[in-house]
Amino acid sequence: MRIVADTGRCVGAGQCVLTEPALFDQSEDDGTIVVLNETPHGELVEKARQAVHVCPAQALALEALEE
Repeated sequence: MRIVADTGRCVGAGQCVLTEPALFDQSEDDGTIVVLNETPHGELVEKARQAVHVCPAQALALEALEE
């Protein structure tokens, strides 16, 4: 699974960072999302799903990795 972030849609609410700071951060310039780990594994996959769910701007998505 891969995290896809649309920084153009991001409003800088920071809900993703609050959900899992090991996966997400915010740009110091404009507060938009910075993905720290695009391909989470283990328990971080569920945290990524939670972050997608709570994002108020729907700026996050998960894609299946091609094998």
